[in-house]
Amino acid sequence: MFVGTASDVGKSIITAGFCRILKQDGYHPAPFKGQNMSLNSYATPEGFEIGRAQAVQAEAAGIPCHTDMNPVLLKPVSDKSSQVVLNGKPIGTQSAWEYFMGNDRQELFAEVTKAYDRLAARYAPVVMEGAGSISELNLKQRDITNMRMAMHANAATYLIGDIDRGGIFGSLYGTIALLTPPERQCIKGIIINKFRGDSRLFDDGRKMIEELCGVPVIGVLPYFRDIFIEEEDSVQLQLKKRASVNNKINVAVVLLHRLSNFTDFDRLEKDPRVNLFYTVDPAEITKSEIIILPGSKNTIEDLIAIKNNGVAKAVIEAQKKGKTVVGICGGYQMMGELIEDPFEVESKAGKVAGLGLLPVHTVLGKEKTTLQRTFRYRQYAAACTGYEIHMGQTAVTRTGHEPVITFSDGSTDGCYLNNTCWGTYVHGILDNDAVVNDLLSTCTSSVATSFNYRQFKEEQYDKLATLIREHVDMKQVYQNMKS
Repeated sequence: MFVGTASDVGKSIITAGFCRILKQDGYHPAPFKGQNMSLNSYATPEGFEIGRAQAVQAEAAGIPCHTDMNPVLLKPVSDKSSQVVLNGKPIGTQSAWEYFMGNDRQELFAEVTKAYDRLAARYAPVVMEGAGSISELNLKQRDITNMRMAMHANAATYLIGDIDRGGIFGSLYGTIALLTPPERQCIKGIIINKFRGDSRLFDDGRKMIEELCGVPVIGVLPYFRDIFIEEEDSVQLQLKKRASVNNKINVAVVLLHRLSNFTDFDRLEKDPRVNLFYTVDPAEITKSEIIILPGSKNTIEDLIAIKNNGVAKAVIEAQKKGKTVVGICGGYQMMGELIEDPFEVESKAGKVAGLGLLPVHTVLGKEKTTLQRTFRYRQYAAACTGYEIHMGQTAVTRTGHEPVITFSDGSTDGCYLNNTCWGTYVHGILDNDAVVNDLLSTCTSSVATSFNYRQFKEEQYDKLATLIREHVDMKQVYQNMKS
């Protein structure tokens, strides 16, 4: 199990790396995270929903993802409440107080342990990931994902600290000092992550940490920029590039407050023809050739927000001037004429007018659609793949417009107004060459490219595994697995 001194110290990526290493070494591993809080989710082959990070880790392990890998998923709807997804299906929306202080924690922990036990019966070893810090004293008694799970699984547990953010000695020592004796016995080693420069310069520091914590430092991983693994959190999106790069197609993704499934744009970002960035600056949107309205966990509130901050006006004006505007999932709903929420699934606003770019009308419902999909994009023959995760149904209000997608069962999705204005519910649509090349063709006369994104991801997992092997004492890890 990999746990952390804080959030965003590298647990998810290191877990993915170990899933790949164990696969390479002949094991049959599977990832597990008891509770995940993320707006980045994925549909399993059975049509259920889990955190995207566990789907990525399953991919690194070479196996299909499953709800047992992430039995509890919290999807923030507002600053104070989240939709609770249990075993792949939503069971309601709760405030943070209701969720953490309610009487169902034991029931949730029972569900988490059952999921782990089922997974452990099918795979070995299970590679577990903790959440946030393991030493939040006010939350530990209600913990369902960190040290209680480590002890349930009798997991060899490794504490990860991020040296790049500073305070590595205090964060590691303080974290271990606040553990109970049984919890401390689970900790078999420390991994220091995101080290810049020559790690030999930290040899003295490494020894000091071992003396302070009474636990060996089994690895010092370097800060890297040349390995691309899909990220779990969107906290760094606003730092990615800016508009108006010469000789590139500038693609602006609107940085919604409740943006979900931002990994929809990873493949497009890798395209050499593209400069992709995230923004809520109307001026940057105006300068871009392509504007994408992404998915949102609270479409109505995010739509109201972009109307208030000038983004909506900039998007409408850009489309009138011939710029390309594309909507995915919640962004597709926003592009329509009206969004209704009769059951107040997302907002008490009830209904709100859309941007009026597409002749569609959306009604939000109580049932969530979660499906993996195979489809054909417009008139192109190539088979494409993607997935749906949404709680709305969208209908076209005027005839004469072709769908964006035809599924393998003959049903259709989306509204294609013209080559500069269309929307769809399907996440991952931009992972497909046919779609990307068609999208970019309106902005460039360059030859269409082919980019095997699946092969690219496999190469990245292998590179990550190699990096970890070079900087972590794998012999010690395997000894701890056997003890």
